[in-house]
Amino acid sequence: MRIKNINTLLVGAIILGVASSASGQSSGFSDVLNPKIPEKVSICGQTVSLDPLDYAERYDRELTSLIYTHGNTLLMIKRANRYFPQIAPILKANGIPQDLLYLACVESTLNPRAVSGAKAAGIWQFMPSTAKEYGLEVNDEVDERFNIEKSTAAACRYFKKALAKYGNDWNSVFASYNGGMNRISTQLDSQLADGALDLYLADETQRYPFRVMATKAIMENPDAYGFNITADQLYRPRVVDIVDVNGPVESWAKWAADRGISYRDLREENPWIRAPKLTNKAGKTYKVRVPRKESLNRSTSKRTVYNPKWIKQ
Repeated sequence: MRIKNINTLLVGAIILGVASSASGQSSGFSDVLNPKIPEKVSICGQTVSLDPLDYAERYDRELTSLIYTHGNTLLMIKRANRYFPQIAPILKANGIPQDLLYLACVESTLNPRAVSGAKAAGIWQFMPSTAKEYGLEVNDEVDERFNIEKSTAAACRYFKKALAKYGNDWNSVFASYNGGMNRISTQLDSQLADGALDLYLADETQRYPFRVMATKAIMENPDAYGFNITADQLYRPRVVDIVDVNGPVESWAKWAADRGISYRDLREENPWIRAPKLTNKAGKTYKVRVPRKESLNRSTSKRTVYNPKWIKQ
């Protein structure tokens, strides 16, 4: 009965607010602003006209969703300050446009430990079978989908293959990353379409290229969309030493302690480690990131800003 009365009061308050607004009085609610939709956008050096109503509405949907899903978008911007410096040089070294940073944002909001319901994992959200196809080790002790450097290099290999397949059409590459190359290729043939933006696909895949475009817009200028961040609120990159491990490790906890860090710090910096030990019968060399102590504390870690446009001037 009490809940019913509360709901009645809320409905009454909303009606009163609408009436007050119509009469020029304040409704008591904050204004909800719709983002402006440009005439065109650029992604990976390719221009996409938003003159078609369908394109404009699909872009508007993604931009609106990202703006008003404040928490995840805000975390994504703050995490980018830590992870873009790791990812960007690998994209550049492989000849992949920097705009692919925003695809990683879409995939995982830059959470290096992200795991989807379908068991895709890591910043680039590789499925186990796809990860192995592109050269990543995936087993109970090591899962390189969670290794930022190696998974980024694997993503670059995927992008190159897809780009060659789709005649340098990056939006088809984006759609294939979500829906799979076989599916996009089959649908391009059966629907007689030139590119993925004009395909009728599952809703998530249809949305995907526009979500990458909208993410780019926000990440390039968060302040324009209401995200007010100061430099000290961005997540700081860690300074690390790289240690080669080419044999078994009986206890990662002891290994970490011997180097003056906690097991937790080791696992957080190396989420590809998936077990308390490493068998490594093949003698493979693993590069383990050991964070320096000064980078683990707010008072001693260095404050850097990857993109000055991320912070409120």
